[in-house]
Amino acid sequence: MPTPRSAIPPTRLELGEQESHQMHQLYRTLHANPELSMQEHKTADLIAGRLTELGLENFRCGGTGVVGILSNGDGPVVAFRADTDGLPIREETGLPYASTATVMHGRGHDTHITAALTAAALLAGAKDAWAGTVVFIFQPGEETAAGARAMVEDGLWEKAPKPEIVFGQHVMPGASGTVSVCSGHAMAMADSWKVVVRGVQAHGSQPQDSVDPIVLGAHMVVRLQTLVSRETHPLDSAVVTVGTFHAGLKENIIPASAEFTVNVRTFTPDVREKVLAGIRRIILAEAAATAAPAPEITELSAFPRCYNDPAETALLIRRFREALGSDSVTELPPTMGSEDFGTLADAIAVPSVYWRFGGCPAEQLADGGPVFGNHSPRFAPAIEPTLSTGVRAALAAILSKVGTAED
Repeated sequence: MPTPRSAIPPTRLELGEQESHQMHQLYRTLHANPELSMQEHKTADLIAGRLTELGLENFRCGGTGVVGILSNGDGPVVAFRADTDGLPIREETGLPYASTATVMHGRGHDTHITAALTAAALLAGAKDAWAGTVVFIFQPGEETAAGARAMVEDGLWEKAPKPEIVFGQHVMPGASGTVSVCSGHAMAMADSWKVVVRGVQAHGSQPQDSVDPIVLGAHMVVRLQTLVSRETHPLDSAVVTVGTFHAGLKENIIPASAEFTVNVRTFTPDVREKVLAGIRRIILAEAAATAAPAPEITELSAFPRCYNDPAETALLIRRFREALGSDSVTELPPTMGSEDFGTLADAIAVPSVYWRFGGCPAEQLADGGPVFGNHSPRFAPAIEPTLSTGVRAALAAILSKVGTAED
C-alpha cells in the first residue's frame, strides 16, 4: 500500500487547505486498499509510518493493531480508538478510488483511521495549546470482535499509559456534518453460535430408519423464538435471530446432520446469561426428545457491552455543541447493533463514550434519494464534510479532557 506524501505538521488546531488535502489523499489510499479482520498488515504499516513521521512513539499490539502515544507534558491521559478492518464485500460504488479486491471498507473504518491520524497531526503541531497524553489506538478486527480483546491480552494497558477515559466514533448513514450520541447503553452485547444438529441418515422412502436433523433443527428454531416472547421480561431488550440453516444434498435423502447459526442481542449481563442459557437448554432438550445425539454448540463471536458513561456523555454533548453547533448534535436512543469498543475501557474500569458521525449528504437525505448503509457494497460516505466533522469531533472529545498549556 503506498504511503501518502506527508505535509509539514500543522501549527494550529484547525484544518487548513494543506491539511485537508493530505487528509483526503490519505482517505482515498485507505479506501482503495482495505484488508480483512486481523490481516491488516499493510494498513498497520501505513499507520505506524505516519505516526513515526509525526514524532509519536508507537508500537504494534494484538497482531495488526498499532498504538501511538502523543506525550505533551504533565496532564490527563486520554485514549482515542479507531478501528481498521474491512469487510469481505465486492465494492459497487463506482468511485475512482474504489477497492478492486473482494474486500471493502463497507463499514467506514477508513474514515475512522483518517480522522484519528489527522487529529494526531493537528495535536502534534499545536503542543502550545494543550497538555497531557493522548493514546491513539488503531484497533484491528472489530468486525469479528477479536481485535480489542487481542490488544488487551497483548498487554495494551501495560505498554501504554492508562487513560482516565476512552473515546471512539463511527461513521453512519446520517447527515454528513452531524454527530449523534446515546447516554448509557449505547449498543448491545452480541453473541453468535454455530449449532450442528446430529441425526441418522436414511433414504427418504425409509424415514423409520432415520433421525431427521432437519425436522429436529426446525423444532429448535421455532422454539428459540419463545425465549423473547415468553421468557424475557417485556421491559428487557433481547433479540434472537437464526441467520443461516444448511442441511442435505438431495431431496430424497434424509441427511446425517444440519447446521444453523444463531445471533443474540442483549443490553445487560443478566438478560444475556438467561437468554444464552435458554438457547442451550432448548437445543439439548429438543435433541433428547427426538432421541438424537447431542448437538455441537460452538461460539463464533462475543461482543461486549458499549456503555456511555452518563456524566461524561453529558459533558461531551456540551463540547460537541460548542465545536459543531447545537443543530449538528443529536441525542439518540440505544441501538441493538454491536461493537467491541467497550472492551478497551472495561478492561481497566474507566469510563468511555462512543458516538456516531454522519456520512450522507444532507441534500440527498432531504430529496429522499437512495441511502446505502454500512455493510452495503454501495456504502460511500461523502468525503466532506464527513472527514472534517470526524476530526473536529475527535478533537473536541480529546480537548475536553486534557489540560491546557497554562495548567
